[in-house]
This record gives sequence, C-alpha cells and structure tokens, in this order.
Amino acid sequence: MTDSQTLLDDYARTGSDAAFRELLARYVDLVYSTALRLLEGDRHRAEDVAQTVFVDLARTARTLSNKVRLGGWLHRHTCFVAANTLRGERRRHSRERQAVEMNVLHDDSGANFALMAPILDEAINELGDADRTAILLRFYEQQEFRHVGAALGSTEDAARMRVTRALEKLQELLVRRGVRTSATALSIALSAHVVQSAPAGLAIAISTAAAASAAGTPVVITSIATATKAIAMTTLQKTLVTAVIAATLASAIYEARQAARWRDRSQALHEQTGAQIRQLTDERDEAMRRLAALGAESNRAGNTAELLQLRGEMTRLRSLESDVAKLREESKRHQSQAQKAMKDLAAAQQGAFEFAVQRVTSIDALKQVGQQLRGLAAANNLAAAFTADGKLNPTLIAATHPNFDMKNVELALSDPSQLPILLQEAPETIVARTVEPVPTPDERWMRFYIQANGSVQNYSTPFSNQVFSSNWRLEYLKP
Repeated sequence: MTDSQTLLDDYARTGSDAAFRELLARYVDLVYSTALRLLEGDRHRAEDVAQTVFVDLARTARTLSNKVRLGGWLHRHTCFVAANTLRGERRRHSRERQAVEMNVLHDDSGANFALMAPILDEAINELGDADRTAILLRFYEQQEFRHVGAALGSTEDAARMRVTRALEKLQELLVRRGVRTSATALSIALSAHVVQSAPAGLAIAISTAAAASAAGTPVVITSIATATKAIAMTTLQKTLVTAVIAATLASAIYEARQAARWRDRSQALHEQTGAQIRQLTDERDEAMRRLAALGAESNRAGNTAELLQLRGEMTRLRSLESDVAKLREESKRHQSQAQKAMKDLAAAQQGAFEFAVQRVTSIDALKQVGQQLRGLAAANNLAAAFTADGKLNPTLIAATHPNFDMKNVELALSDPSQLPILLQEAPETIVARTVEPVPTPDERWMRFYIQANGSVQNYSTPFSNQVFSSNWRLEYLKP
C-alpha cells in the first residue's frame, strides 16, 4: 500500500482532516492543471471543477477500494466533471478544428503545448490502464522511475520501458487528432507544462467545502458563468449563506491565529520587560543599601576612597533608573501596537464576511431575474417583465426576493424584444446589470451582469464608473 493509499484509508476510516489536507496538497496541482486544459484555459471554471472533484472524493472515500490508484482516479474523475461542465457540441467541434490546424510540435514551448492541451487528457484516457497509470505517475504525480516501478509492481528499468511505450501510444493517438509530434518532444512537453501550481487559497476553499460535505452540510460550489437552472429562493439562500460562512471561517481562523500570535508576543515582551524591571529595581535597592552603609561608615572613618566609590554607585543608580523608564515606555508602545493590530484584524474579518454575504445574496436574486426573463420569453409574454417606460418590472421577483431592490437593476439592451433571438444565437450577451457598484475588500468596484442564458457573472474594476456593455465591451459611464 502506497503512502497516498494509506492517507486515503486513514481519512475513510477516521475522517482525519490532517490526512485529507495532505492528499489535497499532493494532488491539487494535478487536478487543477487537468481541468484548466480541458476547459481551454478558463481558470474560474477550472477552480470549480477542482473543488467538485475533491468534494466528490471526500464523499466517496469510504466506498473506494484500498487498492485504487488515487492519481488515476482523480485524473479520470476530473475529466468526467470537466466534460459535464462543457456545454454544447459547438465547443467540442471548435477543439477538433483547432487540433486539425495545429502546427508540428517539435519543442516543449508553452505556446505549442497550449495547442495540444485541449485534447491531451482525452487521449490519455484512451490508453490502457497500465499505460495510463504509468503516464500519470511519471508526469502528473512527478514520480521517479523507481517509485513508478514500485507502484506498478516492477523494477525501475521495466517502469522506464513502460513509460516509453506509453508515450509512443499516446503520440499515435495525438497524431490521429492532427497533432504531429514525437515521443521525445511529448515527454519534454509533459515534464515542463502538464502540472501547474493551483491558485493561492484554492486548497483552503476546497478543504472547507470537503469538510462541510463530510459533516453532512449541503455544499454549494459557486459557478456563476454556468448556472442556468431555476433555484428556489428560501432553501438556496440558506445554503449559500452557510457555505459563505464556512469559507469565511477558514480565513477568520487564520487571522485569529495571527491575532493570537500578536497577543503571545506582547505577553512575552511584557513578561521579559517586567523581569528586567524587577532585576534593575533589585540592583537599585542593593545600591541604595550599600550607599547607606558606606555613608555611615564614611561618617565614622572619613575614608576618602569609600566616598569616591559612593559617588560612582550614585551615578550608576541614576543610569539604572533611566533604563527602567525607557523599558516601561517600550513595553507600553508594543502593547499599543498589538491592540491596534488585533482591532484591524477584527475589522477586516467583519468587512470580508459582510461583503461575501452581500455578494451571494445579490447573485441569488439576479439569477432569479434571469430565469424569469427566460421563462417569459419562452412563453411569448416578455412584455410582463417590463413597465410602460421600458424598465424592469419591480415585482418581477417579489415572490421569492421581497427585499431585493429592483431599482438597482437596469437593462443593457436597447431593444428588449431581441431577448428570444439572443437565447438561441448569442446566449452570453449581457441583458441587464446592476446600477450601483459594490465596494470590495481589495478596494475595487464590483457589478453583477445577467446574461441572455440566465446566468450571472460578477466583475470588479478599479473605477466605480466602469461597466461592461451588452457585448462585453468595457466602457465608462458619463458623470
């Protein structure tokens, strides 16, 4: 049993968070890179697919065999989830045309690899189990040949030959799809580009969602660009807010730990300063005692040397008192800095939480607006969605979202009657958008956009008067 199989077995038996985090750290780059290629470089969808794959792993870990090759399972499941995410034959045909038009792949450049990426994982999935496992272990999990041999139950030399034969078979499959390359160039390209680093924070988001799933909490994976199904308001809003709170808590835990470190440092400095002050005070008292004794003895004996020593002790005493005063001031300054840092962290946590809740609530309401527009268009009753002056009907989603202000939603189309045509010919066209932008925690401005297919997207810009037109062209609003 390999180390990864041991971790998976530990998580399946005990639900160990530490075991799952270790598996996540090992394989998140593999899953994200595979999804990124299959989704033609769409990073947002690749993150959604990666989160779905690891949530599914958390749910099904107890049903997996202890002999399963986890890297192979994750790769195959990533391909499955990504395939379900892609919509329509149009994109598949586009990828095939791109493959036919590819130039010869004779080097490992990033540009040439990008041409091959959309069909690479499909070709790998057509390999036999042994060949596919060898490719995944060597290039996706980046194992040395001796580890590949150990996993396949063979020697290092046998593993090297297995990988070479698998590359040759993969090269033949790619040639059939119009990609002309050699096994050597393919090996170099896979080694250099097949695994990319996942975005910062993705592992935390996945770990939070998987933990919520394992605990029986409904998990909502936000995929704004692809959500087109009508969703009941009352249940979805509670679920979305629960997921946002879970994701926000992950960040809050980290920030709380930082605040705790500040408190510990402040306490340690306070204790250290206190010890120094006590030591200096003791030395001062001792000097005062000796000073009194020497003064008495000097009065009795008139010893000039002792008087000089007494003056030196007085000078040292004044220096010690000055040091004590400086230490007290420094201690107060550090305590003030620690308190300010903790207040700033608390304010940042509260602001991030409120923004997340507002974002999820707005997306939920606007999705309902999009679904209402699609439904009325399909029923040839689009006029019910607008008022006499051509604005959106304020009661359009009053039944499900009574508190949502429809005055903050404006049409982006000059002719709303075009909506039925856009549903068929240009489903990604913007039909409506929010009027007032929402300030984000990173000091940008976010607006929400409803597409003809009913989905909702949000984009932030550096200026509050920047918006996207119906054809996704960035323009400035007149002041």
